[in-house]
Amino acid sequence: MSPKVFLVTGASTGIGEATARRAVAAGFQVVLAARSTEKLERLAAEFGAENALAVTCDVADWPSQQSLVEKSLQRFGRIDVVFANAGFSKGSTFYGGEDKPDEWREMVMVNVFGAAVTARLTLPELVKSCGHFLITGSVVGRVTSIRNLYSATKWAVTGMAQAIRNEMVGTGIRVTLIEPGIVDTPFWDNLQKPPSTELQSDDIARAVMFAISQPPHVDVNDILIRPTGQPH
Repeated sequence: MSPKVFLVTGASTGIGEATARRAVAAGFQVVLAARSTEKLERLAAEFGAENALAVTCDVADWPSQQSLVEKSLQRFGRIDVVFANAGFSKGSTFYGGEDKPDEWREMVMVNVFGAAVTARLTLPELVKSCGHFLITGSVVGRVTSIRNLYSATKWAVTGMAQAIRNEMVGTGIRVTLIEPGIVDTPFWDNLQKPPSTELQSDDIARAVMFAISQPPHVDVNDILIRPTGQPH
């Protein structure tokens, strides 16, 4: 029996990279998708050609994600797990400071539209494999402790996960929303990080692997994971 195939968007750094490492260690073949070609190819070379495929992909672009799915199937013939993980924030507030419409548009296109496209284009393959769809939300998609558009995009992701789960009833597909708190990743390059202990990317990767390792009749719907001491 051929290995199962695990597709990860936002795979070049942070949570996506850590999850890809865990997936390869668990025996999956991985499809690594992100905009950073150099980082992806370096990671794929580390994993080995038999285990990994690097695909440069802009999740905000429908044809780019179509190509991602096509290349995944051409290489491995199946998709068993999809982790819609790509996302970012530049901290644009609703009041004060300069207007940043292009920044807002990009954040909505990546965090919301991009995740929705990943679902739309991969769910038909997951139906065939009775697979697992995971999506990265955030603690701020549950409580609004950050007062900017990023939080609103993650509330949208929370709703998206619930809608997908409802729609896929009867297909055998499992759907898991991963909601991290403060994680030490490049995400914070554009934001003021709150004072707190921090999770590491691998902490989230282990949570992902926990969800997918459950028997087929067990669907871990939500994993909210904060570092010890984070109040919100």
